[in-house]
Amino acid sequence: MDRKFDWHGTSRIMLEELSRSLTAVREHELDALTSEIVGAKRIFVYGLGRERAMLLAFAMRLMHLGLQVHVVGDVTAPAIGPGDLWITSSGTGRLATVEALMGIVKPAGARVVFFTAFPEAPLPRQADVVVRIPAQTMREGAEHVRSVQPMGSLFEQTQLLLFDLCVIRLIDLLQPAADEMEKRHTNLE
Repeated sequence: MDRKFDWHGTSRIMLEELSRSLTAVREHELDALTSEIVGAKRIFVYGLGRERAMLLAFAMRLMHLGLQVHVVGDVTAPAIGPGDLWITSSGTGRLATVEALMGIVKPAGARVVFFTAFPEAPLPRQADVVVRIPAQTMREGAEHVRSVQPMGSLFEQTQLLLFDLCVIRLIDLLQPAADEMEKRHTNLE
């Protein structure tokens, strides 16, 4: 503990980074995301690592809204098919498991929403909707965006806020009763 760490200065930098990343996401991509969700028969989410944690939080809120949502890999997840939506994420746009699952999802007739910092990568280009998050990932930053935070933290934090922003829009569109959302929250805690 040789030098004093600037907690407040670093937190301000983090918030500025997050604000820049969040507000740089294109509104038409978020409109497309919410349209896909509203039009889906069932929603499936898939991601790995911290991106998975963000997707799990999103899946929980979609369930609270009364939507049919499944987490890929859970033993209760049914087969995906026409009318379904697969929401996935790879900050770098490259992930072997996402590639393998894309080979199942697309031929099954489901639509795909893909979150990434690199929409020009081959995997996101196969998606029906791409939501580009301009943030540092494990690979690097989109358009050389650099963060004071390690690895893909900025991408993942932006993703969580985007998911919550999407939930607010879905509440606006679907008009669920607040008490109904609360009733859907687990009582097995």
